[in-house]
Amino acid sequence: MRIKMRSALLTVFMMGAVTSSEAETIKEALALAYSNNPTLNAARAELRGVDENVPQALAGWRPTVSASADVGSYSTSSGNFDTYRNNASISLGISQAVFRGFRTVNSTRQAEAIVRAQRESLNSTEQDVLLSAAQSYVDVIQNTALVSLQRSDLKFLAEQVRAAKDRFEVGEGTRTDVSQAEAREAEAKANLNTALANLNTSRAVYRQNVGIEAKNLSPDTTISVLVPKSIDASLRVSEDAQPLIRQAQHLVDAAIFSTKAIEGELLPTVTVNGDVGRSWNPSTTIGQQNSASLVGRVSIPIYQAGSVSSRVRQAKESLGQTKLQLDVTRDQVRANVISAWGVYQAAEASISAAIAAVEAQKLALEGVIEEQRVGQRTTLDVLDAQRELVNQQVNLVTAQRNRIVGGYQLVSSIGKLDANTLNLSVAHYQPKKHYKAVRDKWFGLRTPDGR
Repeated sequence: MRIKMRSALLTVFMMGAVTSSEAETIKEALALAYSNNPTLNAARAELRGVDENVPQALAGWRPTVSASADVGSYSTSSGNFDTYRNNASISLGISQAVFRGFRTVNSTRQAEAIVRAQRESLNSTEQDVLLSAAQSYVDVIQNTALVSLQRSDLKFLAEQVRAAKDRFEVGEGTRTDVSQAEAREAEAKANLNTALANLNTSRAVYRQNVGIEAKNLSPDTTISVLVPKSIDASLRVSEDAQPLIRQAQHLVDAAIFSTKAIEGELLPTVTVNGDVGRSWNPSTTIGQQNSASLVGRVSIPIYQAGSVSSRVRQAKESLGQTKLQLDVTRDQVRANVISAWGVYQAAEASISAAIAAVEAQKLALEGVIEEQRVGQRTTLDVLDAQRELVNQQVNLVTAQRNRIVGGYQLVSSIGKLDANTLNLSVAHYQPKKHYKAVRDKWFGLRTPDGR
């Protein structure tokens, strides 16, 4: 029964679609979206920017070096004598933090946690983009099939108009029969125009998501192999694989280290400062002077007007918020999985019902046409039967579309709609490559890609 159902369904869903050995498959479309979608590329650029937070935090371990130079002219007056001299000096200073209340350690860990959270945000964006691309791909096929159905319906109704006119001319029909057939034909023309408009819209959305025009799409869009076998299995997978949950977990870690970094401002700071310099004509009696110093400094905070204490309390409240947000995210993901599972199962059941309805209505239409020929049915009966058949065929195409899109939505809700799981033939983006290139970078204005 399942094989027969899928065979019949594929026949309907392929109506109007171009099928050839060169047809673009949905995996090829998803690969194009993965490589070219501007939303996804923007998210990757955002992650590369967040990567720079780590070397900025690590800068707390590194020395700071500065140089200065002064040039001036001085004059003094004493009685009847005026004295003029030119003065110049240069100096080089270096400062090295030895202890900063563990702020560098905790700031670095905070930055690393934020990077991990942003990677999960990128994974979530990737899944959203691939889901939108898959949906737009299936929408093009669906609307192409609906246009084919409407054209077939219009052709059938045009034939009914011609037959009604022929019967009227020989006295076997009425003007009412002709008018009813013409009215249905006009309605079919309007439906065809609507279907064409919907097809153009879906093509535009496809171009937006994938980056190319939809010209030759394959109707083979199976996703069932990636769909879990049960709702319990779906929920288990989502707990580990859903990037939104992992992102929220990393944000909790970042909030913990942020609190510790602020608390570090209440601890002593130890620095070592070194300076060397040379001055020319520092006074009227000295022509040149050299200087050097090496100083260790301990700074102990005693009272900061309550500012640091307030920021610590604020950070603790933010930490509590991120923990609560983690619970909210888990509940939201669970609800999304359950909803997607219900939609997918409902679409499966709708397909079976729609196939049965289409087959039954085909037989009914054939019977009404035969009964009309022997005078037991009217033209209106034939028109009504044809309308019902078209409606059931539309329901079937829509149910198939909903099943495929529902499958992709379910796989996305559990966190598995990514390039690796889909096995897309594309160069996979490696976020750690950029991170490793900038993490220990001490200087340089150019990005790793040369900008």
